[in-house]
Amino acid sequence: MKKTFLLLFSAVLMLTALGAKAELPDYYRVVLLTENFPPFNMATDGKNFARDENVEGMNTDIIREMFKRAKIQYNLSLRFPWDRIYKLTLEKPNYAIFSTTRSTARDPLFKWVGPLSSTERVLVAAPGKTFDIKTLEEAKQYKIGAYKASSTGQFLENNSIPFESSLRDQINAGKLIDDKIDLWATNDPVFRYFAAQEGVTGLHVVFVAETGTSQYLAFNLETPDEVIQRLQTSLDAMRQDGTIERLRSPYLGASN
Repeated sequence: MKKTFLLLFSAVLMLTALGAKAELPDYYRVVLLTENFPPFNMATDGKNFARDENVEGMNTDIIREMFKRAKIQYNLSLRFPWDRIYKLTLEKPNYAIFSTTRSTARDPLFKWVGPLSSTERVLVAAPGKTFDIKTLEEAKQYKIGAYKASSTGQFLENNSIPFESSLRDQINAGKLIDDKIDLWATNDPVFRYFAAQEGVTGLHVVFVAETGTSQYLAFNLETPDEVIQRLQTSLDAMRQDGTIERLRSPYLGASN
């Protein structure tokens, strides 16, 4: 009996070491939440509510392929505001949110899959406006606008940079043109899409505050590890075989 037990125990250890996949119930389904964040995720009609096939974007396409390869079912919703869907993901098992910046503060709050894509955190100015900003500290003398509760807003707070918050990031494009703010703290290429949406041209980057900011898919902590492992394995394979670049290309071309 003891010998049989040891053999079984050894087999379990071997399967674990080899990364054997646990079976998920047939009914298992992830609830995916996101917001309008072009070109990464957005409603096809530009509104603040959409479901499933009516959500598009670079990261959305990557996630669809990732779930397909991992053989995991999901429901996808785009909603507003970000604060609400972020809170839902923190509270509800098997909920996930994207495109989310992975930071030191957020890291222990979720289980993570990624990175999906990356951006630069920038300060943007109106046409014809020049600013000689060499450090983030120097930006304090100017009136800065940023999206309420976004990672950029958190970034500014963490660096003790005062800013005027807004409920939607694209509002800041108009604020720049109307001289209501001096600088817009946002992401590149995101601001280019929002500016076009607002009919604003000529905005330009005057300072890169942070390079290589990456977006992730963040899961509620009660999500099974098997889900995280399958999805991360699928994403890594997509990066290796060129699928991610293929899915990104149409959106990057549109942002030039």
